[in-house]
Amino acid sequence: MKPKIALVTGGFSGEAVVSYRSADTIQQHIDPDQYEVYRIDIRKEGWFYEATDGSKYPVNKSDFSVSLNDYNLHFDAVFIALHGTPGEDGKLQGYFDLIGLPYTSCNAATSAITFNKRYTVGVAAFSGIAVAKSVHLFRDSAWSAETAAAELKFPVFVKPNNGGSSIGMSKVLNPEALEAAIHKAFKEDDQVLVEEMVEGCEFTIGVFRSEGKIITLPMTEIRVKEGVEFFNFEAKYEGKSEEITPAVASPKHFANIEAAAKKIYQVFNCSGIVRIDFIYHEATDTPYMLEINTVPGQSAASIVPQQVKAYGWTLRRFYGTLLKEILP
Repeated sequence: MKPKIALVTGGFSGEAVVSYRSADTIQQHIDPDQYEVYRIDIRKEGWFYEATDGSKYPVNKSDFSVSLNDYNLHFDAVFIALHGTPGEDGKLQGYFDLIGLPYTSCNAATSAITFNKRYTVGVAAFSGIAVAKSVHLFRDSAWSAETAAAELKFPVFVKPNNGGSSIGMSKVLNPEALEAAIHKAFKEDDQVLVEEMVEGCEFTIGVFRSEGKIITLPMTEIRVKEGVEFFNFEAKYEGKSEEITPAVASPKHFANIEAAAKKIYQVFNCSGIVRIDFIYHEATDTPYMLEINTVPGQSAASIVPQQVKAYGWTLRRFYGTLLKEILP
């Protein structure tokens, strides 16, 4: 009997559109001779298995099973392709832990910490990993743009503290523009992070574990196109960036970023594939960690599939490796 895999997609946030693209890629490349894949769409309106003929069957949340016409479908493992909440913030992971289903992502604790950008940089800094100086703001607490501006050097980045795909994020060049950027970020989240910009080249690297070894994929350099200020949603998903994979960099760059990525993977007790973003500060030869993406995009426009290809693997082999790590 082939293992039955629930491919979980959708979500409760604006990142759902990216989740569906990722699920499309994963479904196309999981080996059908090795696994039976069932696509599960999780939305606020309900959880459903979507059959190939378009029929929808509700998921029984008590045990994550699906009642089909002639039998009850139970899964052997879950492939999480759900970006944002509840697939990247630990909620689904905690649920699957409770019912005893293995899944392809970091555990609930790691997912919850890394989904909160401020907590992520706090843990990283405590562990000796270089991060940018930042200010943490809360919607329901007194805050002022002037106070935040006084603590930081400009330019700064303003971003929702929880979330991804650069939704609600702004680059701010001067204190006068800070308050508007903060309000924009508060439209996406109740917490906002204001972070000093580190000068340098931006790199991102996929990291995963296989047979007890932490493996780094060939890293990518991010260069946004003219007229785009930073690696925002358009740059990520609408062709407004140049992603050079493998990156053209010195051996020292490679060594320092790979060492930092492996340390971060260990410090945060990561599982499955994660993508870690860095700014490389040339003056000090230091990679500054920006974010940890515990459910990185897998769409045709996403970076991890590019890195897998540069590593010399097919996506079929890669996704099979991730599943082998969690199946008994």
